Amino acid sequence: MNRKIIFDCDPGVDDAIALLLAFSAPKNLSILGVTTLAGNVDAALTARNACLIRDIAGCHNIPIFAGCKNPLLREAVKASHFHGVSGLGNLPIFEPHGTIEIESAVDFIVRILSQAKPKEITLVITGPMTNIATAIQRDPNIIQGLYEIVVMGGACSEGGNITASAEYNIYADPHAAKIVFNTSCELIVFGLDATHQVRATPKRIATLRKGGTRSALVAADLLEFSSTLPGNGSKEIGAPLHDPCPIAWLLAPQLFELQECYLEVETQSTAILGHTAVDFRIRAHHPAHVRWAVRADGQGIFDLLTDLLTSA
Repeated sequence: MNRKIIFDCDPGVDDAIALLLAFSAPKNLSILGVTTLAGNVDAALTARNACLIRDIAGCHNIPIFAGCKNPLLREAVKASHFHGVSGLGNLPIFEPHGTIEIESAVDFIVRILSQAKPKEITLVITGPMTNIATAIQRDPNIIQGLYEIVVMGGACSEGGNITASAEYNIYADPHAAKIVFNTSCELIVFGLDATHQVRATPKRIATLRKGGTRSALVAADLLEFSSTLPGNGSKEIGAPLHDPCPIAWLLAPQLFELQECYLEVETQSTAILGHTAVDFRIRAHHPAHVRWAVRADGQGIFDLLTDLLTSA
């Protein structure tokens, strides 16, 4: 199955690896466009970083659209302490070959989904959901063009990684996340419960580096950078691989176990802002509208990443 996808992201070290993985699978994923926004670093940097990764992957024909510079309502929350000043760790920065499209990310999303057949396109989101929420607010009917929304965000049993109860992507724009989670579209969500099971151990990084291609070497360098950060745990355990999980699921769903749930995003309480309340109890007034990842095959996902980036 070849899915038509829009990839919305905020590169970001792990977004960059997710992009490399997506770019390496043209037989399975037809990428209509990459849309970026402020998140891990400023909007100008995330757009540039997407262009850099596109160059590294050699996918010059895939358009990149820059998007929202600020969250819907709250002040911006950056994560450069996890991604480096550039957003790409220690990766050398160069002048990208390709440019950013003139059309904005939100305009592109509205245009493509408005023109799509019913349930034609998969939307992948690995950053704050500001672009998508803004597009939905502009034209709620665009949801009809979506087959599914595949998200990296949220936390349940693992707790948060930006506050005690909130994961970064949701916390960075909880009001946008609430809009997206309240749509009628099918949602598949990879929170920290699953992504913390996918670890970049030294052995896995070394195996990836042996692949020798430019994409494999860059991914290995990015993972090495992440593994040196105290917030990601010890180097022996390895940094968690968050954003590649939605792409890995699209390519190899057997590597994950999903469970139906009802999900709400907290937008009122300052103490638990951005918390994702995940309820696995199926009740009439809280119908299940999300499939939540509860298990991930860490070795299988790294084998997939290594195989594809080595052949890229």
